Amino acid sequence: MVLDWISLCLAPGLGLTGFWRLVEHFGSPERVLAAGQKEILKVPGIQPRQVGALACPEALRRRGTTELELLLKKGCFAVDFGDASYPGLLRQIADPPPVLFLRGRKELLPRSSLAIVGSRASTAYGRRTARSLAADLAPSLAIVSGMALGIDAEAHAGALAAGGGTIAVLGCGLDVIYPMQNRRLYEQIGQSGLLVTEYPLGTTPDGFRFPARNRIIAGLSLGVLVVEAARKSGSLITAQMALDAGREIFAVPGQVDSFKSEGTHWLLKEGAKLVQSARDVLEELDLATVSASESGTAVGNNTSCPIDPEALQLLTLIEPYPQGRQRLSCESGLTAARLNELLLLLELEGLIEMLPGDAVRRLCPGDM
Repeated sequence: MVLDWISLCLAPGLGLTGFWRLVEHFGSPERVLAAGQKEILKVPGIQPRQVGALACPEALRRRGTTELELLLKKGCFAVDFGDASYPGLLRQIADPPPVLFLRGRKELLPRSSLAIVGSRASTAYGRRTARSLAADLAPSLAIVSGMALGIDAEAHAGALAAGGGTIAVLGCGLDVIYPMQNRRLYEQIGQSGLLVTEYPLGTTPDGFRFPARNRIIAGLSLGVLVVEAARKSGSLITAQMALDAGREIFAVPGQVDSFKSEGTHWLLKEGAKLVQSARDVLEELDLATVSASESGTAVGNNTSCPIDPEALQLLTLIEPYPQGRQRLSCESGLTAARLNELLLLLELEGLIEMLPGDAVRRLCPGDM
């Protein structure tokens, strides 16, 4: 039962490796808690410092009961490794979490999923691309990410905007919002998506927890799509974990001189699938369902919503290379105020890029 799984997880000093050694030896958390300390110490690899708390299993069960009660009060719940609803893909990784603490739509757990990850300090191109791809893929796949700033947040937001499912894997307890800038996103995912963590309530977002969090992101997913990442990046660690688990690796190319795309370019050199549209992902995963716009929308150019005809007329005057707004004003005959209004609209649609100064350029299909 889930109480025994949670209670054993809460044993201080045991650790993930110690947990699984004991469960594999005795057969279940219930039998571990029922075993005597002398019997537990006979298990290969178990040290005395790991099992001190197991001398009083009643105290551990009280802690587990308190944790379960608090979860229910906060509208959360837990799924243990022995539960039929525990994700099958996650069972296959080398060190699966014994318990998943959850808030939101439990039905998203068994859905086919794709992880979209990337840089926290992302560019406008990276953020726009992550949001667009997530929106196009959301009808076919649940979008998994880590709710970090930058690419992660845009991937979650894109899936939600498209009415699809998204799963945020946290490196802290369900009652801890991190980063605070994503408070609104956290609430949206808790209502319309699914928040997932292996950590009990109150667990703080310490740095060492995030590499562990990344293995769950990779484990839940059929593949990992890296949108933008430096050569030394946590996103590449997630990709490596996915590769170790036999999952697919995808990467979006960036500008050839951008250090923020060095990681994705390295992945492409190593054999990752190049992604320019959602179709590239769906075909590689052999998924029959086609996403929004028949998955043919090129990276960074999602124009499924109607656009002001005057804005489209202005778009025909904007070149792929930088040009000044004054020149555009003269060619279009628009006032400065109206020009700025239409440029903002086109930028929000992901069709142009505003550059420093008064320069602007058009984003072409596949533009890097």
